[in-house]
Amino acid sequence: MQFGIFSVGDVTADPNTGRTPTEYERIKAITQIAVKAEEVGLDVFAIGEHHNPPFIPSSPTTLLAHVAARTSRLVLSTSTTLITTNDPVKIAEDYAMLQHLADGRVDLMMGRGNTGPVYPWFGQDIRQGIPLAIENYALLHKLWREDVVDWKGRFRTPLQGFTSTPRPLDGVPPFVWHGSIRSPEIAEQAAYYGDGFFANNIFWPKEHFQRLISLYRDRFEHYGHGTREQAIVGLGGQVHVGARSQDAIAEFRPYFDNHPVMGHGPSLEEYMAETPLTVGSPQEVIDKALTFRDSFGDYQRQLFIVDGGGLPLPKVMEQLEILGERIVPVLREEFAIGRPANVPGAPTHASLLGNKGLAIGAQQQ
Repeated sequence: MQFGIFSVGDVTADPNTGRTPTEYERIKAITQIAVKAEEVGLDVFAIGEHHNPPFIPSSPTTLLAHVAARTSRLVLSTSTTLITTNDPVKIAEDYAMLQHLADGRVDLMMGRGNTGPVYPWFGQDIRQGIPLAIENYALLHKLWREDVVDWKGRFRTPLQGFTSTPRPLDGVPPFVWHGSIRSPEIAEQAAYYGDGFFANNIFWPKEHFQRLISLYRDRFEHYGHGTREQAIVGLGGQVHVGARSQDAIAEFRPYFDNHPVMGHGPSLEEYMAETPLTVGSPQEVIDKALTFRDSFGDYQRQLFIVDGGGLPLPKVMEQLEILGERIVPVLREEFAIGRPANVPGAPTHASLLGNKGLAIGAQQQ
């Protein structure tokens, strides 16, 4: 099972000091956070894609390529690649290039995005969000698996005899997760292709995500990719850790109250009670994370948000050290207990390459 962190890359004032970091400072800080994630033993770093203030990760592949040059083991991913407003041809090219630069340490998460104005900025209609996601991904899937592509659809000009370059590393496309907060159509899409399904698991009660994940598992089995228990599931989460629960809550409260996404609504206590947000001691974080398997079954990837809301970089680094040294080692051991042998691990370039070799060998027999 993989453990890691993801970030939305917001640029927010520190409520304790009133100071807002510059875009330059925040971009550099996110790079340091990713490098620190590898240093403390985490498996994955993922960054979102946003094109509106107060967020800065408008070019995830550029940022991840820089991180790739500074790390050697970390899997680099996105916590959203906008399949609706990006041209799938450009996605195919950019992420294949990143895959080569990172020696295969790349996967990505497809999403529609939740910011309405982005659609017209890129010449699209938000009312076509689901059809765009379905058609654009069908083309991307084809571009990575066929050397010469002919294509005609509703939302872009046709392609004739087109070859996307570079080709995927070793002939193996990056693994794709389909991320969703609310859309059963995206769970269906992930199941149809046998891809992973990532439930953001931050903003809504667990019952909401249980329905989406159960649908994905059922349809994954329906399409013949394996049993529902073998479906590839990832979960989000958010934590803030202190030596004691009351310390963590006191420190995090001003950042929660002023957060650009979570703040100015339910109280911190209400949010913790109704969502997976965990603010407390290391043991409290461990205990709550272990309930995820009870709610969603055995799964492959767990990502946490530990930055954002103006939390200063030194505090984020402290959170990463606690996560890597005191929380994730325990979670690895506990999640391994009783895990059925037929439940696969998280896909990696090496495992996908091995599966490709097995498939070729079976065809030749």
